Amino acid sequence: MKNILFILAFCFLLTSTSCNLRKRMVYFQTDVTDSTASNFTPTIKVDDILSVVISADNPETAIPFNFPITNNINSANGYTTGNPERNGYLVDGNGNIHIPVVGKVHVAGLTRMEAVDQLSKTLEDYLKNPVVNLQIMNYKVTVLGDVKNPGTFKIPNERLTVLEAIGLAGDLKITGMRKNILVIRDIDGKKTQYRIDLTKTEEVFASPAYYLQQNDVVYVEPNLNEKVNGTFWRSTATIFTSIAAVILSTISILIRVK
Repeated sequence: MKNILFILAFCFLLTSTSCNLRKRMVYFQTDVTDSTASNFTPTIKVDDILSVVISADNPETAIPFNFPITNNINSANGYTTGNPERNGYLVDGNGNIHIPVVGKVHVAGLTRMEAVDQLSKTLEDYLKNPVVNLQIMNYKVTVLGDVKNPGTFKIPNERLTVLEAIGLAGDLKITGMRKNILVIRDIDGKKTQYRIDLTKTEEVFASPAYYLQQNDVVYVEPNLNEKVNGTFWRSTATIFTSIAAVILSTISILIRVK
C-alpha cells in the first residue's frame, strides 16, 4: 500500500511540474480586449542602400538616369553568372542620394512611397510620365541567442514583426526566456533597447519594437535555471520511472503468487 501511495505521489509531482513548465513555455497567456498593433511603415535611414530604377514612356530617355546594369563575371572563365544587377544608392550622412543627371535628392525620413512620389515629381522636369521603382536593399534583421537557427535574415517586404523574426530563426528553444526578449535598434546613431514579454499579449502588440526596422537585432536570453531544472527532472523522471516499473512488477508477481 505504501508503495502504491509513493507511486501516486510521484505521478502527481510529475504532472504538476509539467504544468508549470507548459506555463513558462506558452506565448500570449493574457487576453486582449480590443488591442491592435500600432501601424508602422519603415522609413529610409542614413546608410541605407536603395535600389532605384527609373523608366519613362520613351525607355531610351530614362537610360541616363539609371546606373548601368552590370553582370556578375567569373574572372577565371569570363562568362556571366546570375542575373544582371544594378548598383544601389547609398544614403549619405545628410540623408541624400545622388541620382545621375538630377543630382542630390533628400530621402532620409521618408517612407518608400513618399520617396517614390518625391523622385517622380523631380523627374517630371526631365522625363515624360516617369515611373520610379524603389526598394530598400539592406532591410535585414539579426536574431541571436537561445533560438534554433540564429542568423541574419534579409527581408524582401517592408514590414516584419518580432514574432515573424523569431519564426524565421526556428522559434525559441524550450530554455529561451519568453518574458525578456531584447530588441536592439539604432536610432540616429544611438543604440536603443526594448524589452518584450511574449507571455503578455497586449504588451507584445503595443511595443514599439513589435514591428522591426532594418538592421534591428533580436536577442533571446537563455534561462540557465531552466536548463539545470530540465536536466534534473529528466534524470529524476527516468530514475523514478524505472523504480516504479520494478515496484509494479514486484507487486504484480506477489499478487499472482498469493
